[in-house]
Amino acid sequence: MCRQVLCAAFARGRITFLRRAVAEHARYEGLTGRRLEDFVLAVNEVTTNAVLHGGGHGRLRLWSHGERLWCEVSDEGPGLPAGWMGDMRPPEGFDFRGRGLWLTSMLCDHITIVSGPAGTTVTFAAIRG
Repeated sequence: MCRQVLCAAFARGRITFLRRAVAEHARYEGLTGRRLEDFVLAVNEVTTNAVLHGGGHGRLRLWSHGERLWCEVSDEGPGLPAGWMGDMRPPEGFDFRGRGLWLTSMLCDHITIVSGPAGTTVTFAAIRG
């Protein structure tokens, strides 16, 4: 059974509020400890990417299905650069940019990225418990 937990639009200046709401809902849905911290960090990274690179705003959906808590973040930006898709190697050097999707792939149990000229959607999940 799939149950929607949270659906929200966000923009610059609202990510902290959204992160807190996600943490509260995720905790209620059974994420605890390190899994909760990692999931909330992934939400922060992906929503920040949407604001910085995806048009300045986006939409977040949070739902539970089976043993997992899922999050989907969508934006209407120009999409990821050509040749980037599927490259989940850690960024090189000391550059702090370009780590959000890689970090999300390390922190979560599942990640799917769909990107094109009409925007990007990142879906990721954490196993509850």
